[in-house]
Amino acid sequence: MKTSSGFTSKIKKFFRILGPGLITGASDDDPSGIATYSQAGAKFGLTTLWTALITFPLMAAIQEMCARVGLITTAGLTTTIKKYYPKSLLYFMMIFSVPAIILNIGADIAGMGAVANLIIPSVKPMVFSVIFTILLVIMIVYLPYNKIVSVLKYLCLSLLLYIAVPFFTHPDWLKVLKATLIPTIKLNRDFIEILVAILGTTISPYLFFWQVTMEAEDVKKSKQLILARRKIVFNNEDKSQTKIKEKNFINLLIKKMQLDVNFGMLLSNMVMVFIILATGTALFGHGITQIDTIEQAAKALEPVAGKSSYFLFALGVIGTGLLAIPVLSGSLSYIVSETFGWKGSLDKKYYQAKPFYIVIIISLIIGLVLNHIGISPVKALIYTAVLYGLTSPILIAIVMHIANNEKIMKEHTNGKLSNILGFLTLLIMTAAAITLIYFLFQ
Repeated sequence: MKTSSGFTSKIKKFFRILGPGLITGASDDDPSGIATYSQAGAKFGLTTLWTALITFPLMAAIQEMCARVGLITTAGLTTTIKKYYPKSLLYFMMIFSVPAIILNIGADIAGMGAVANLIIPSVKPMVFSVIFTILLVIMIVYLPYNKIVSVLKYLCLSLLLYIAVPFFTHPDWLKVLKATLIPTIKLNRDFIEILVAILGTTISPYLFFWQVTMEAEDVKKSKQLILARRKIVFNNEDKSQTKIKEKNFINLLIKKMQLDVNFGMLLSNMVMVFIILATGTALFGHGITQIDTIEQAAKALEPVAGKSSYFLFALGVIGTGLLAIPVLSGSLSYIVSETFGWKGSLDKKYYQAKPFYIVIIISLIIGLVLNHIGISPVKALIYTAVLYGLTSPILIAIVMHIANNEKIMKEHTNGKLSNILGFLTLLIMTAAAITLIYFLFQ
């Protein structure tokens, strides 16, 4: 009994350590990601499974840099860029990031509404989209930050639904292993576009902003704890002892952060693999190679994999949408607010940070309105992922420069492995973007 209790205690302790990294990784598998992976599986079968072996270390490296920047600077990425770099760079970044994030929000809301309609056909998709938007506004504006984090943590469990789906489709596991370990590359526009979309949706710029800000928010609370303890514990110690204790505390935070980030990115990539596996087996294997809407992706699974897998897929889209949209809208509001010097964060109440929350509300409303102008949700999601793929190289270069800047990071600059993986990410994202531009103009 003690052993069981001890194991449960360890699990609870591990789950308490998880925070921004887990939420960032999980929100990466939003309806945009689901649409991209479903399209990849339906159109190309299992041939894109190998990308997970590349995206995991690259994602983990970049998000760890972002987390470390937030932890050391205790400021958002936009604030750091504003403080140390030309304003033109800041505005350039905002011009490209804001439209992509709003398009992503709109497509995610539409996707959630569409699959909810599949579960309850008597209610129109647009009605569901409005309900989800209102629910999200209430959750983001009225719940305190620590409650939002708790809600988001438990919504991460919705990702486990996708891990179950392939077991209803009965894949050939030998073929799965071969497709995962041996890369396949087709030099045509469709394949390159889906590769850029996969890279863009896994290494998304909005996640950089969210990760930095959330780590900064967490460490601010930790520093307040240090100051409170210092009054009690450090009064009788000299300053050198205080600095040593603070340094050890920061190093401990970094270790916890790295565990959190690596676990979050691993979960994100596992979900990607299982969605490609499910759709590659159930859809591509049965001649269904074109997915135009998210509800098609869910519905197409029913006749070949059973109602259970279709139902799980639909529920997963709703769960990940509720998880990802607060991250998307929060990231956007941090970008805009920090750019214009507006005070505000998810820790503040609405009356304390009206401009910050108004940006979130407007972004959700615009996202909802986008559903009325005839943009196909899946096309919008794919285009969003491609746009992220094209803009990521610029932001990766900025993050790497910050993470190697001793003036900003002090003794916590990048190590050799971080720089190698960072440069590899930059190289691969740039090469993918250039190749896609080439094919677009052919």
